[in-house]
Amino acid sequence: MTGLYQQTERTTATRSRHKMRYEREAAHAILDEAFDCAVGFVVDGEPRVLPNLHVRLDDTLYLHGSTGSRMMLAARGDGIPVCVSVTIMDGLVYARSQFNHSANYRSVVALGTARPVTEDAEKSRVLTALADKVGAGRSADSRPGDRRELAQTSLLALPLAEVSVRIRAGGVGDDPEDLGLPHWAGVLPLRTVAGPPITDAGVGVAPPAYLPGSPSPWQTPAALHGQHVRLEPLTPAHAPGLFEALDDEEVWRHMSGPRPRGPEDCLAIIDTVLRGQWLGDRSGWAQVDPVTGAVIGMTTYHDVDAEQKSVAIGQTMVGRKWWRTGVNTEAKLMLLERAFDVLGAERVSWHTDIRNQRSQQAIARLGASRDGLIRRHRLRPDGTWRDTVVFAMTADEWPAAAQKLRDRLAAATREA
Repeated sequence: MTGLYQQTERTTATRSRHKMRYEREAAHAILDEAFDCAVGFVVDGEPRVLPNLHVRLDDTLYLHGSTGSRMMLAARGDGIPVCVSVTIMDGLVYARSQFNHSANYRSVVALGTARPVTEDAEKSRVLTALADKVGAGRSADSRPGDRRELAQTSLLALPLAEVSVRIRAGGVGDDPEDLGLPHWAGVLPLRTVAGPPITDAGVGVAPPAYLPGSPSPWQTPAALHGQHVRLEPLTPAHAPGLFEALDDEEVWRHMSGPRPRGPEDCLAIIDTVLRGQWLGDRSGWAQVDPVTGAVIGMTTYHDVDAEQKSVAIGQTMVGRKWWRTGVNTEAKLMLLERAFDVLGAERVSWHTDIRNQRSQQAIARLGASRDGLIRRHRLRPDGTWRDTVVFAMTADEWPAAAQKLRDRLAAATREA
């Protein structure tokens, strides 16, 4: 929907008119992006301003609430006059003088009478849109409200008729006589950033890709299927099986962290991987027996650099009963295929303890070349400093290495 909102006496600014706009597209964009919504109304002659959840559908703004709230009770019948304010803060403006300090922002003010939503079809459409506002696809990935819950939920519909947009953007507005003052001045940009999701206890799936701030494909593990091993996106539900598979001193001999004492320690490791995944540093997989479904280990991408198209494979641990089987070869083959053939990586690297000769030999057998040594790179759990050997494989080397790995895997499968 295009065009301008008609100015009214209530939407015409009395000052700073250069900041005012009335384009529908500008108002809709702010309403769709923002989560900070405040609704003003009057109850028993007294003003109230409450935070609210909102969603826009076409040229109607919907407000969410409980059937027992003051606003919803007052809206019964003919509706309730409201003033809705939605704001997005874009920056703090620091001037040389305190008087000229300001903020960059985008805001919408909408006025009118909000009517109760009574038709089931309209209510269902709005609640679906509210769910999808917090993540496109969330409505299909969650249980809709049942009859009791819907009866406790109220919605108000506000036609977007009296609407104004106010925007402040740009730099410092100091007076000429203050420009020589020895004070810092400038703009501090602000933005809302989604942090790493905190998965609720008992959830057995990874955070979905539709969450705001979701990582790119480089940090989003995809399920990878092989004959000897299946790689599943790592989740907290894998912690008990991971502890059982890796509860072996030999498995942890050359790892950078201490041996877990129980499933809760494995859960802490998984949480660290998932936080790094959301922050863009890594992605993690559980290694699973494709026949029994038992967890047999874990592996990750780390030092992810999508811009430079490089990634490292590490924090790889497999239970000792699966050593010298086709598990490691197939897992690495699938991770390399994803890196080079799907993500378009130019370089894949591995880091390992200089003392871990078995790991160095296994990496070399993959077709990687030793690139060098990082001395005193990390502290080991015993307090000594670890020198780290770096191996790497480039996109040019990948085709030949891939063929050798597939031949090795085919031979191992025939022998089995």
